[in-house]
Order: sequence, then C-alpha cells, then structure tokens
Amino acid sequence: MRLMRFGPSIIFLRGDVEKLKRGISKLFKVREMRTDEAIRKSNEFETIVLITSPEEKRTVAPDWGFLIREGAKVVLAEIMNSSLPVERVEIESTIILIRVPEKVDEALNLLAETLGGEVMDQKDALNLGEACDTVISLTRKKLSSPIGPEDVEGAVLVKRDFLSVYRELLVDMPMILFRLLPEWNEITIKLYDANRRYEENIERLLLVIEDLDLGFVVGEGWDWDYPRPFMRVPVYRLKLLTWEKPERVKFLLKGMEYHGYKRLCDIDVFVGDKKINWIQLGKFSSKFELAQKAREELEKELSEEVRRKLHEIEEKLLEELEN
Repeated sequence: MRLMRFGPSIIFLRGDVEKLKRGISKLFKVREMRTDEAIRKSNEFETIVLITSPEEKRTVAPDWGFLIREGAKVVLAEIMNSSLPVERVEIESTIILIRVPEKVDEALNLLAETLGGEVMDQKDALNLGEACDTVISLTRKKLSSPIGPEDVEGAVLVKRDFLSVYRELLVDMPMILFRLLPEWNEITIKLYDANRRYEENIERLLLVIEDLDLGFVVGEGWDWDYPRPFMRVPVYRLKLLTWEKPERVKFLLKGMEYHGYKRLCDIDVFVGDKKINWIQLGKFSSKFELAQKAREELEKELSEEVRRKLHEIEEKLLEELEN
C-alpha cells in the first residue's frame, strides 16, 4: 500500500516563447497540451515544461505546457546540450502526494503542525512556493493512478527542502495515519485452487491488492482449511490491515474467482473467525451475477498496466483448464 509518492517535476523555461515551444516539441517529440491535462496525465518523477517570456518573474503556470515522460535531470541535460534559445530556467517546488481515505482537513492541519507548514489550495501553494520549498498535496485517490488538480483536496506549503521533509514523513506517516484512523480493519484472505495453480493466482491477488491500495499485507503463508469433515485442503493465507470495509474487499476479490462461468480459484475473506458470505454483499441472484458485477468494477478500478498483466495470467490459466 502506498501512502505517498512524488508528483511531476515542473520546469519553467524563459525565452522566445514560440521558438522554445517548437524546439521542445521537436527535441522530445511531444505535443503541447493544457497544463491541467499535463498534470492529470503525469506520473511520478515525470517532467512538465512550461514556457514563458523572459520578462515573466513569477512561477505561475501558463495555460499550456509539455508533458515529458522523463525525469527532470534528463530533460534539463537535453535542453542544455541543445541549441534552444533558453534565457533562464526556474524550478517549481517539489510536490509530494499523500493519500488519506477521510478526514482530509484534519490531516492537512496535522501535517502543517508536524512539518511547520501552512495549509492552502494547491494552486496557491505552487504559486507561492520557491524551488527549494515542498508542497504536500492530499488526495483520496489511489496513488498508483495519475492524479489531476481536481483530485487534490488541499495542500500544505512547507518552506523546507524536499529531502528533509520526505525523510521526516517516512518516519511520521504511520503515526499520522493512526492518529487520523485509530481503528483499522484486520482481515484474513484465504485463496484455494483445486487445480493447484497457486503461483499464478497468488500473483493475481497481490497485483490487485497493490494496485488498488487495499491495505498493508502484514502476514502471509500456507495453511490448511477444512471444507468438509475429514477433508483437508491447502490454502494460501494473507493478513491485510486496511481502512477499506471488509465487504468492499470481499466484493472486489469476488471478481477474480471466475472468468465467465469458469472458476479460476476460491477466495474467502474473514473478519476474525467469521467468514463474509457472498449474500452479505448485496442483492444478487447468484454467485455468477455477483462475480460479473464485481469483475466489471474491478476492470474499471485497475490501472491499464495491471489490467494487462492480469489478462495475460488469466489467459494462461484458461489454456491450462481447456487442455
């Protein structure tokens, strides 16, 4: 589970605007797009280049910019080694994104108090921040997905370099989260595969848990289950510490049990010693209808890369079932 990650690096180039735009587009083979769109589509450590006239002194983002799928060091090296007419380069504050499931206002105040920062809108924080400052942006959205300005619910401007802030957050984030959410759910997930293709199914399970940020895996290993008297079967057991409702986790994982009407594995979710029954998840006519609805939502929630990996694994599993 990811609690925080870096946002994109933002670089301002000052100079002949039209020449620089043509040069950046040609040098990096990218097209100009709206700045909000560039932020929305960016991932961790990628770079957004913004171009303004040399008379501009403020680091206020123009409406249009360039998203470059490279780190800032690579981008700056390419620019400096080119013949682009750059008169001045300025760097925006470093952005650190933090995900909290609820109590955003309380989290903002707690972070500001802990780090000696000031709570404000993200746009204001970026406008007021300098190159050596840090902007901490809070969102409820999973951090494995691109996060746009509309997904950020508030920010903290910290007048300190990002390395010192980041090191402090690495130590303090668990404490901050437990102060915000003192009661986490501890659930046990048990996976059984009648065809003994555990390696593939465990990989599927972990891919989904990680990509959806469902919680912290605090324990895993092999165990035995007893579906009927005198019948013992091996199961893979995983303990998860999560802020999600157990029923929500059960629903999403139900979408992994079937491919159409073909069963790939059995996944049970327990709270303590009590198993969550599928009929607790809503009004569904059958397990198959539930699995279909769960799979549809799972497909929407997963990132494109993980969805592709999941499909590849499942294609192999289906081939084995048919042979």
